[in-house]
Formats: sequence, C-alpha cells, structure tokens
Amino acid sequence: MSSISTSLSGAGAAQAALLATQQNLANMQTRGYTRQGVRMTAIGPTMGTNSAGNGVDFGSLLRFSDSYKNNQLWRSNSEFGQREAPQQYLSQLERVMGDDTSGLSNGVDKFFQALNAAAVDPTSSPLRQAVITASNAMAQQFNSIYSVTSGQMLSVSEQRAAMLPGINALTANVANLNGRITAAVASGTNPSALIDERDLAIDDLSAMLGVEVSNNADGSVNLSMRSGQPLVANTAAAVMTIDNSGATEVLKLTMSNTTFTVESAVAGGQLGGLSNFQTNVLAPLQKSIAEMAEQLSTLINDQLAGGYDLNGAAGKPLFTFNANSSTGMLQIDPTIKAADLAFSNDPAAPGDSSNLQLIINVKNASVSLTSIGTVLLGDADTQLVGKLGIDSQQNQALLKTAKTIRFQAEDDWKSTSGVNIDEEAANLIEFEKMYQANMKAIAVANSLFDATLAMMG
Repeated sequence: MSSISTSLSGAGAAQAALLATQQNLANMQTRGYTRQGVRMTAIGPTMGTNSAGNGVDFGSLLRFSDSYKNNQLWRSNSEFGQREAPQQYLSQLERVMGDDTSGLSNGVDKFFQALNAAAVDPTSSPLRQAVITASNAMAQQFNSIYSVTSGQMLSVSEQRAAMLPGINALTANVANLNGRITAAVASGTNPSALIDERDLAIDDLSAMLGVEVSNNADGSVNLSMRSGQPLVANTAAAVMTIDNSGATEVLKLTMSNTTFTVESAVAGGQLGGLSNFQTNVLAPLQKSIAEMAEQLSTLINDQLAGGYDLNGAAGKPLFTFNANSSTGMLQIDPTIKAADLAFSNDPAAPGDSSNLQLIINVKNASVSLTSIGTVLLGDADTQLVGKLGIDSQQNQALLKTAKTIRFQAEDDWKSTSGVNIDEEAANLIEFEKMYQANMKAIAVANSLFDATLAMMG
C-alpha cells in the first residue's frame, strides 16, 4: 500500500501544480498578478534502509515575489510621478513666455522701439501716440502673463487638493487589506490575491506620494512617507488634509490622534512634484514678473517726472502699478495724452529730446528680480525665459530618466513575478506527464497487489 500512497501523493502534487499553472495562464493579462507555484518537498522514509521514501509533500503554494524588486517598482513610480506632474505647467509657461508675439520680450522691445522712433521728431503727435499705444500693449502683455501664472497657481493648488481623497482612500484600503491578509494567513487560506490587491494599491499610492514599505511577520505591511511620517501601521491608516487657515497652505497628516506637519515639496510623487514646482519655479517667476513690471513703471515714471511736455508743463506718470488690482497690475494712466509725454529737459524747447534719451536709457538700468537676481532691464525678460527654459529642460531630462527607470523596474518585476506563457506552457506538459506517470504507477501497484492476492489464494 505504501507504493500506492507514494504515487497518490505524486499525482496530487501534479494536480495542484496544474491548477496553479492554469491560474497563472488565466491571469497572464491581469495587472499586478503575481504568478504562483507549488512547493514540493520529498517525504523521507519512516524506517528501514530499503525504503526510498514516502512520496512528496505539496502542502504550500509559492508566490514568486521579491520585496526588493517591489520596492524598486514603487520608488521608480514615485520619481516618475514627481517629474511628470509639473511638466505640463512648465511646457505651458515656456510656450507663453517664449512666444514671439505675446511674450514679455516682444512688449518690452516694441515699447523701446516706439521711444526710439519718437526721438526722430519729439514733437510728432503720431509718434508720441505710438509710444502710448506700445506702452498699453506692453502693460497688457505683463498682465496676461501674470494672469497665466495666477491661473497655474490656482490649478496646482486644486490638483493637489483633489489628490488627497485618493491618497486617503488608498491608505485606508492598504490598512483594510492588511487585516484581511493576516486573517487569511492565520486560517491557512492562500492570501496571494489579497497581497496582489494590496501591492497594486501601494503602486497607485506611490505615483502620488513617495512611500517607504516595511514588511511585518504576520503578513501585514507598514507604510511611511520619505520624511518618516506614518501612513499605515498594520490596520490603522493616516488621513491627509490641507490647512488653509493661514497665509499659505499647510499639508497635515493625522494618525491615531497625532497630527504631523508635512513639507509637501519633499513628499515625492505627483504631490511633491507639484509642490516643488509651485514653490521653486512658479512662485518666484510670478513674483519676478510683478517686480519687473513695478520697477519698469517706477523707472519710467521717475524719468518722466524730471522732464517737460509739449506745453512746458512738468512730466506726469505714464504707468500705474497695483499688484492687487483685479483689472491688471500694470496700466497706463487713463488721463495721459500724447502731448503730456515729458520728452524735453527744457520747458521752453518742446522739440528737445534730452529727457527722451534718458528714458530710452532706462533699458540699461538694473533691476532686482527674485528668480534671476540683479540684471539689466533690457535683458530681464530674456533671462526670465532662459531660466524657465533651463528648469523645463532639466525636468524633461529627469522625466525621461525616471520613465526609463520605471520601465526597467517593471521588467525586473515581471522577470520574477510576471507570467511567462512559454514557461507555463512547458509546465502544463511536464505536470501532465507527472500526473499520468503517477497514475500509471498506481495502476501497476494495483496489478501487483492483485497478483499477490491471487498467489496467496
């Protein structure tokens, strides 16, 4: 009878292996599915030197998973999300600010071109009116680009806030799956499908937020942010919120009645990428545009105040600047007329262009901008666009690298955990042969047993 039980164990092991192979093939296109196999262990003899053994033990299933490769997959997803999220905003800013007709350079250049043209005949009303027209056009270009940055500020904040419900849902799902997995392990049920579901949730979470994962002996995992704040501890999940009560938004994380303040710019993933872009690129650029508009208007107005108009009256301001205006931070004075432009330094000589030359030379004055430091006014717009282009190109390069690393991490994961159709097809044949061979061995053992009984009878 021992030969029959030995072959039965082999047939049972082959059948279990066939079922695992069939499950793998059924899920070969299932996202996040981790292939399984049967762990076979030889059962040694109980006693005696003539016994080869007592068959095979196939009591547990193998789940082909590598925690190192899993972590690499999640870290690469976080880096990819961090670089991908801000690129759409950077590309939009590049297009707007670098545009030949709507960019700051076009407006500033045409304004000073109009001033140079007026120097040919400072008393010409059409040339003076052209200066006012160019001034208004330049002001509107400043306002338009500033409006784009304000729109992006709002969009980034809204996008970041819209991510929080998804982040909280995923952390809660991971905590819930932790409980279900530990219960399955304790009851002896195969938890592979639950672990796959949890791994997918972590992967989705890692795209939005940089996460660190640690495994517990009971099958559960703990999640934390890169900066150490806890996200999931066994079956407890943190809740992330944005506090808008102060002058700036503050990201907060609450876990078991303890609240942490999170520096969102280093949070990783899409959340960190958006916050980093807003803090280190968008806000300084927006401030620099406002600073350039304010300093330009002040320099021009101050120089006009030192001259005289066509009627010999003291110069009046051309621009008004108000950073809080709802109609545009930079405007031309609505009361100014062509004759009011103070191009002369002599009230008795309206054709004098001495002050006009000084106004034109304002282009060579220094301005101090948050993004690029102290530069000449005439170069400021070009350098702002150049700085933005460098930021965008650097992010594109890092995005390309992050995308490559993510693909490599996916391939590495698939090499261990993915279903290989050729390998599974070969397994089908091998385990089928194993099953048939063991069933044949059982038939032979039965024949031998019947023959032995017949001889004894």
